[in-house]
Amino acid sequence: MRLLHRFAAAGAAFCLSLGCVSPLADRAAAQEPVQSGGAISTQVSLVSLFATVRDKNKRIVTDLTQNDFQVFQDNEQQKIAFFSKEVTLPITIGLLIDTSGSERYRLPAEQDAASRFLERVMKKGDEAMVISFDLDVDLLSDFTDDKHIIERAINKAQVNAVGGGGVVTPGTIPSNTGGTHFYDAVYLACAEKLGTEAGRKTLIIITDAQDEGSKTRLEEAVEAAQRADTVVHVLWVHEGGYGRYDVAKKLAEETGGRAIEVSNEKKLEQAFDQISEELRSQYQIGYYYPAGRPKDGGFRKIKVDVSNKDYKVLARKGFYAPKE
Repeated sequence: MRLLHRFAAAGAAFCLSLGCVSPLADRAAAQEPVQSGGAISTQVSLVSLFATVRDKNKRIVTDLTQNDFQVFQDNEQQKIAFFSKEVTLPITIGLLIDTSGSERYRLPAEQDAASRFLERVMKKGDEAMVISFDLDVDLLSDFTDDKHIIERAINKAQVNAVGGGGVVTPGTIPSNTGGTHFYDAVYLACAEKLGTEAGRKTLIIITDAQDEGSKTRLEEAVEAAQRADTVVHVLWVHEGGYGRYDVAKKLAEETGGRAIEVSNEKKLEQAFDQISEELRSQYQIGYYYPAGRPKDGGFRKIKVDVSNKDYKVLARKGFYAPKE
């Protein structure tokens, strides 16, 4: 199954930040877009953040209160208007699997671990999709809550999958030069799929983070994730240091996620366990977009602090402001 829209059309549609919620009471329906004349518009009044806190021993901290947090937008402290501990709020998950030649010997173990992870982490109300990327970008399963469909989609992933006669089957962004369309896959997953979803969203990517042939730049992939209010976790699988950990780290940290080094099957399982724990141990924090601040669609930096300086907060680093 292929993604339906062309790459060039995806960027034009998603021009506003979807990282804010309105109204406050409707948490599950946050970021609900309104279609008008082919463009997306949304009423944005509350900036919503999801944060995970770990202590100095890397254990997750789950007993904090609103008074333990401080939020800054562009270095100015904001008044927290909404706070909750999120354990049951539904999660929308995007799973991206690198199926380029470098993953040839690791793919079966990655598929097994990913299937077990989704079986374990998905609860009632959650949905997931599966995308593979190599010479092109393929949607193996659209959003569904059916774990059997998701498992079958994961198992359909093949290294550099080819069509009849040995010809590479063109995906959403066909390539005549080969390569690994990592950045394109992230962009499409966020701009075309996750950008239209509501609530908590995360993109989990199994890859060595080596990109070859993408039409999208890394900065554009990061921006697409930020605009879609999607936390990106990268499971950086590698052998002998091959790959781009710096790329994996940038993509994860800029969106509030983590890049986890995975050099063997055991570490892969541990990485999935860590992500599973984090997804079920988050705080949701909201503040009203400051009155009088320009609504120019520009990027606004965010910093979340806690009173205990031995704790480390994992949260996104900014969002795109509403545009009038």
